[in-house]
Amino acid sequence: MYEKILVPLDGSELAELALPYAEELAGRLGSEINLLAVSRSAETESYHEHLIYIERMVEPTKRGAERYRKKPYEGAIKVDSVVLVGHPAEEIVDYADKADIDLIVMATHGRSGIRRWALGSVADKVVRATKRPVALIRAKDARSDVREKGILNKALVLLDGSKEGEAVIPYIEELASKLKTEVALLQVVARVCHVYTAGEGAAQIPYSEEEMEPLKAGAKDYLEKVVTELKDKDITTRSEVRVGDAAEESVKFADELNADVVAMTTHGRSGISRWALGSVASKVVHAGNTPLLLVRAPER
Repeated sequence: MYEKILVPLDGSELAELALPYAEELAGRLGSEINLLAVSRSAETESYHEHLIYIERMVEPTKRGAERYRKKPYEGAIKVDSVVLVGHPAEEIVDYADKADIDLIVMATHGRSGIRRWALGSVADKVVRATKRPVALIRAKDARSDVREKGILNKALVLLDGSKEGEAVIPYIEELASKLKTEVALLQVVARVCHVYTAGEGAAQIPYSEEEMEPLKAGAKDYLEKVVTELKDKDITTRSEVRVGDAAEESVKFADELNADVVAMTTHGRSGISRWALGSVASKVVHAGNTPLLLVRAPER
């Protein structure tokens, strides 16, 4: 599931904040790392700059990954590099498909670098265009102690009660089983209103706490089933149900939990609370403070 990891780099230190995450995943899971740089021009000087830079990053990345190998005889981590010419987001998405990449790990809001392409906008375009899972590392709030303390001690998984929303679970299962990650499941129940009409006017009266209880109980029952399945696989798991705006509550709970990653499915609709995970994912991407693991829901 994580056999091949792609890390796009633009030559900036901010973009390189994604490397510790890729290194630990590769070291603990035995994954292959592909480093990718994109030159906007095929002219000799520009392309040569990118080539020198990306080749220089291979050995330190390999050493960073191998420090997580438990036993020396497990073998060296494979790290490859490639320089492509074109638009960064398009080349990243196309390469991920052609190389059958399992996970794209990239920083957001990284500017500067060799040709100053903004990883913030590139990351946003990649997330919208690719069907591959993407891990987004926030440059703004990146931790300086990632290599010392580990990348995935606590994971928050956002679910909406739908089968589409559960597409992220196998990815978290593998990480949690190999990295001993503690998992918290969250489902946010949208506040429901009574609508009263009188003539051409209408008034909305929110459900009382008592009226919301059956909806919350349904969400709790659903989450407990998932908790049981994960605990049966020796994964430490807890669950939480909240009422309100899905994105706001998700960001708030991630901060309270001090989560290392928020994992969710994108573009999944329906479920108990019927909130659009595509919309929620977009809000969490822009408003949150935690690295994200985004998995595209399977097409029906």
